[in-house]
Amino acid sequence: MSQKTNSQKYDAVFMETFMVEASELSNLKYQDVIAWDSVGHMSMVAELEDVFDIEMDIDDIIDMTDYKKGKEIILKYGVSL
Repeated sequence: MSQKTNSQKYDAVFMETFMVEASELSNLKYQDVIAWDSVGHMSMVAELEDVFDIEMDIDDIIDMTDYKKGKEIILKYGVSL
């Protein structure tokens, strides 16, 4: 069985946390779906930290307002996507 790429892992966190399809990810923004509220946001952050073994700064957590911005932020922590 093949390993998931970091990009696939990133997508999986968003799809599982916010119950969305892959086709919805590219334009997904905070509060676009009911699940992406403040509690959902912290769940997503915690899962990303676990999956990639990182600890994000509070400013980055606040700035992660959409799927694409999240990728930029993850890259800052040495995770290649």
